[in-house]
Amino acid sequence: MRFVKFVIALILFSTALQLSSYAQQDSIVLDNIMNKSKKLAEERPTERVYVHFDKPYYSVADTIWFKTYLTMEQNLPSILSKIVYVDVINSRDSLVQTIKLPVVKGVAAGNIPLTPGTYKQGNYYIKAYTLWMLNFGEDFFFSKTIPVGEAIDKQLITHFSYKTTQTDKNQNIEAIVQFKNSENIAQANKTVNWKVTSNFDVVSKGKGTTDQNGILRIKIDSRKEPITSGELITDMTLSETNIVTSNFKLKPAKSDNDVQFFPEGGDLINGVATRIAFKAINGSGLGVELKGTITDNGGNTLTNFTSSHLGMGSFYLNPENNKVYTANVTFKDGTTKSIELPKPVASGITLQVSNTDPLALGIKIFANETYFEANKGKMVFIVGSNGGIVYYAAKTKLNSLVTNAKIPKDKFPAGITQITLFSEAGDPVSERLAFNYPKSTISVSLKTDLAAYKPRQKVKMTVTAKNGAVPIEGNYSISVTDDQKVPVNEDNEITILSSLLLTSDLKGYIEKPNYYFNKPDEKKISDLDVLMLTQGYRRFNFKDIMTAPFPPLTLLPEQDMRITGTLRDRTGMPVRKGALRLTVTGSKYSAEALTNNTGVFAFPNLNIPDSSEVVINAKYNANGSSLMILLDGQMAPPVSKNPKQIDEIVNIDSALAPYLNNSKKQYSYLRTLKEVKIEGAKAKRPSHADYPSLSGLSNITGTTIDGDRFQGCNTFALCLQTQAMGLTFFENNFYVTRDYNQGNKTPVQIFINGTPSDYFALTAVQSSEVESVEIFPRDELGTVNRLYGTNGVLVVNMKKAPKGTKMSLAEFKKLMPEANLLKFSPKGFSTQREFYSPKYVNAASTYNFNDLRSTIYWNPKVVTDTTGVLSLDYYNGDGNGTYRAVIEGVDKDGNISRSVYRYTVK
Repeated sequence: MRFVKFVIALILFSTALQLSSYAQQDSIVLDNIMNKSKKLAEERPTERVYVHFDKPYYSVADTIWFKTYLTMEQNLPSILSKIVYVDVINSRDSLVQTIKLPVVKGVAAGNIPLTPGTYKQGNYYIKAYTLWMLNFGEDFFFSKTIPVGEAIDKQLITHFSYKTTQTDKNQNIEAIVQFKNSENIAQANKTVNWKVTSNFDVVSKGKGTTDQNGILRIKIDSRKEPITSGELITDMTLSETNIVTSNFKLKPAKSDNDVQFFPEGGDLINGVATRIAFKAINGSGLGVELKGTITDNGGNTLTNFTSSHLGMGSFYLNPENNKVYTANVTFKDGTTKSIELPKPVASGITLQVSNTDPLALGIKIFANETYFEANKGKMVFIVGSNGGIVYYAAKTKLNSLVTNAKIPKDKFPAGITQITLFSEAGDPVSERLAFNYPKSTISVSLKTDLAAYKPRQKVKMTVTAKNGAVPIEGNYSISVTDDQKVPVNEDNEITILSSLLLTSDLKGYIEKPNYYFNKPDEKKISDLDVLMLTQGYRRFNFKDIMTAPFPPLTLLPEQDMRITGTLRDRTGMPVRKGALRLTVTGSKYSAEALTNNTGVFAFPNLNIPDSSEVVINAKYNANGSSLMILLDGQMAPPVSKNPKQIDEIVNIDSALAPYLNNSKKQYSYLRTLKEVKIEGAKAKRPSHADYPSLSGLSNITGTTIDGDRFQGCNTFALCLQTQAMGLTFFENNFYVTRDYNQGNKTPVQIFINGTPSDYFALTAVQSSEVESVEIFPRDELGTVNRLYGTNGVLVVNMKKAPKGTKMSLAEFKKLMPEANLLKFSPKGFSTQREFYSPKYVNAASTYNFNDLRSTIYWNPKVVTDTTGVLSLDYYNGDGNGTYRAVIEGVDKDGNISRSVYRYTVK
C-alpha cells in the first residue's frame, strides 16, 4: 500500500496557550480517528474503473472499441488487480457477453463486435469491474447505457410516446406509435395487431389501423395490477407474407413531481443561519425546475427561492425556536406542493464550507447558544479526507459561537473532499462534501499540422502532456469521429473526469455529469457545489468507520489468470503430490502442476484465449484411472438491472437518425437471408403436462417464459433470476415474491424435465436447450407443495433431443467423460484486434469505394515519455464538416486529463 502523507494542523485562533493542557487527551481522540481511517484504507483499498469508448452509440455490425483505466487512491494506476471484466447486458436484463482483459500498468484495451443476430436494436448496459470490487457491491462498478440501432434490412422506422393517467383504482395509458418505412414514408392504412405484456402476462390487446400519417393510437387499460414495467408489442401487416414486429418498453412514471431539502452540515439548528439545498425531480427521476417561498407557522413569508440547474438550488434560513417552516413550491409544469422542512434541533453544532476561493476551502464552525454553553472550552476536530484517506486533520477549542478557518486545496487530490467535524468524544457531528477541481496546470492537448483538410488527406497530430512547462509521462487513448455522423451532447457524456472524480463517489443518479467539466465557469462551479449538498457520499461514512465492524472480505485481488481445483480418488480422499497437465486444444500451450498435501492444485499465470477448450489430465499418476478432478468455481456478479435506465433512449430510430442513415450506406453490402417457413402439423411442445407428477398443475394458472427469451444468455441460472417474474431469488433459492415479502421463507420447488432439482442443477443448464420455463406461484391442489414441503413450482422444460440411431455399449462408453481427464472452456482473455485505419497513398480517384467511417481513428496506446510529446498520423474519411478528437487518460502521478479538439474537412 502506498504511503500517503497527511497533515496535522493546529487551528490556533488565539487559543494557543489553552491547547497544551489537553494535548494528550486530544492526541488520543485524533489518533483514534486517523488510525481507524488508515486501517480501513490499508485493509480495504478501493479500485475504480473507467471505460473510454470510441463513440457514445453504435449500429448493429459495428465494433465497440474501448480502453479501461483501473485506478486506486489518488487515481494512481492500480497495483491490486491484474484482470478487468466488461459485461454487456441487454434491455431484458440478460447477459449477452463478458469480456475478460489482462491489465498492464492499470490499463487494458478491448473490443466488442456487434454481430448481427446476437445484437439487435435496443439499449445495452455496460458494466466494468474487477473481482476485488465484488467485495463492495455493484454501486462501485463503472456503468453506462449504450444505444445500438439497426440499419441492415430495416423495414420500419418507429416513433413511440405515451402518457399515463393513474389514480388509486385505475391506470390508463394512451400510446402513440408512428410507423414509417426505411425511406421515411408514412405507412398509412396499415393493419396493426398489438398486445401489452407485464410480468410475462398479456394484460391488454387489440387491433387498429394507422391513419394517413402512419400513426396508431392505442388506449391501454390494464384489467389487472397497474403496469410498472411492461412491453407493447405491435405486429404490422405490410403484405400477406410480411408481418413486422416492433417492441416498445412501458415504464409508467409516477405522475407527481418531488422535492427534497438538505441542510448544510446535516441538521437545521435553532439560531444558526443555515444554507439549505434542494433537489426536485419529475416522475422519471430527471431534474425539474421550480420556484417557491418559505413560510413559518404564522403565515409569514421569509424568503423566496428558484432552482438554478436541473431542479437544484439553495437558500438560507435562520430557524427560531418553536417555529415550523414550510416550503411552498411551484414546479415548471404548474403543479404545486407544500413540504414541511426538517424540524430544527434545539442544541447543535454544524459545519459550513465556502468553495469559491480557487486556493482554499473556507470553513466555518457554527454552534448555537445552547450547545455553546454546554460545551464551551471543549475541543472539536476537523478531518479532511478523499476516498477514505485522511489528508488533513486539525483541532481547536470551542471558545466562540463561530470559528473560521481555511484549508489549502493543494492538501487534497482532485475529486470529492469529505470534511467532517468531530466532537471532543470523537463522534462525527457534521459533514460536508466539497469538490476540488483538477489542477489547471495539468493538461494534455492535441494539435494538427493543418486547421482544415480535404477528404482522405493525411492528418499529422501531436499530443502534448505537461504540468505547467514540465513534460509529464502518461497513458492515454484517442478517438476521432465525424461530428456530422456522430453528433453528441457534451454535457450528457460520461467522461474520465466525471466518472473517476465525481459519479464514482456519489449516491444516486447524476444527470448530465459532464456539464460540470465542460468549460467550467463560475455558475457551473456554483452548481457543482449545490450538487455536493444534495447527493450522498457512497464510499465512506465516518459513523460506520468509528463504530461498525465491516463485513469480511471474501475475494482477493486477481493477480493473474489461474485455474484451481482439487484432485481426489474414488473414495473422495485428496491426492497429495498428484501430477496434472493442462493443454489447450488446437495449440501448443501447456502447463503442469502438483497438488499440495490437501490435494489442491493451481495453474497460475495462464494466458488462454477466450472460447478455447482446455484439457486437464491426471491419468499418468499411480492409480490414475481412479482419480477425479474437481474444479473451483469462478466468482461473478449477478446479472442486475441497469442502474441508469434514465439514460435509455426510447426512440432510437429518430435519436440516432444521422448515424443510422450513414450506417445504412456503410453496411449496404450486408443482407440478412429471409426465413422461409414450411408449415406442417405442429409438433407438441414439452410442458409440465408430460410428467404425471406435475399433471395436476394443468388446472392452475401459471406463467410461461418462452425459451427464446434466454437466447444470447451465457448463464441460464443467472438470467432466470431476473426473468422469473413473481419470484425472488435469495441464497440459492427462489421464493414467491408476494409471500416472501410477508415473511414466508418457504422456497419454490424446481423441476427440470419433471425431475425434482435445485438451483445448482440450473447452473448446468444450457440456455440454447431450454424450451420454456413455467412458473406456478400457487399450488391450490397441493400436489407438489405437500409432497416437497415447498411453496410454488418452477418447471424448466428442455427441448426434445432429436432421435438418433442405436449405438453399441463400446460406443456409449466413449461418450462418457473420464473422471481423470477434464475438458472444459474457461473464461479466457478476449481476442485483441487492431483498429483498421486505411492509408490513402495514391490519388483519391484511384479508389473505387466510399469511406463512410464514423470513427475515423482510434488509438488506445497513446503513451507519452519524458518529453511529454508524441506524434501520430491517420487519414480522414470522405465526410465533410467538423471532425472531433477526444483524448483521455492518466499520467504517472495520478493526474486525470481530458481534452477535445476539432478541425475541419472540406
